[in-house]
Amino acid sequence: MTSSPVIPSARTGARTGLLVFQPLRRRHCAECRSGPLPLLVLEGGEPRCLDCADLGHLVYLPRGDTALTRRAREDSGLSAVVVRFHRRRARYERQGVLVEEAALARAEERCLADAEARARRRARDAARRAAEDVRFTEAFAAEIRRIFPGCPQDRARAVAAHASVRGSGRVGRSAAGRALSEGAVTAAVAAAVRHTATPYDRLLMSGVPRGEARRRIGAAVQATLREWREPRDEDDPRRSGA
Repeated sequence: MTSSPVIPSARTGARTGLLVFQPLRRRHCAECRSGPLPLLVLEGGEPRCLDCADLGHLVYLPRGDTALTRRAREDSGLSAVVVRFHRRRARYERQGVLVEEAALARAEERCLADAEARARRRARDAARRAAEDVRFTEAFAAEIRRIFPGCPQDRARAVAAHASVRGSGRVGRSAAGRALSEGAVTAAVAAAVRHTATPYDRLLMSGVPRGEARRRIGAAVQATLREWREPRDEDDPRRSGA
């Protein structure tokens, strides 16, 4: 049995302010009976349309432009955050904001005025992040080779590149991954072996439950990890005669 999602309160403090919801199902205003409502406010657990909630004069600004959103909210005497429930993630996620139309117009003018400077700053930030990502991926690959000296260099680089993609949510970007912990590095290598060197993906596609699929290929994954923990002949001076 799954629990019902927690509905955020209409007011959540100064930083967030008013909350407006994008409903997942057809809802009608409990006061004027209008609907179905594209946006609603919950008051006492009952839906209200924006007009009945005294927010009908605000305009919707979708998320995506951080500077425009920040400036519009700063300049708007009244604003609200629009959220929508994400079923798979079981949480409410921000979709945009409602702001005063005049405030949005002023914010757009300010953004146009310094658009070139902000574009240059974004380009500098992107270049800096790209350089950081290259260094981190190289460090991750080096750590793979330290823990698994028998792992081919090209495989180590490929695993590191996959695991360390910024914003991917993969193990390389977890706190443990960024710290290059042995557990995180091993988990990344094991995942790569699981998906590329075993029938794991085919098992999942054929309907085998994930736990059972992992059980079936577990021995093969561990065998590869054990093999890679030993240096290859060409990498071991004792075996190459050097």
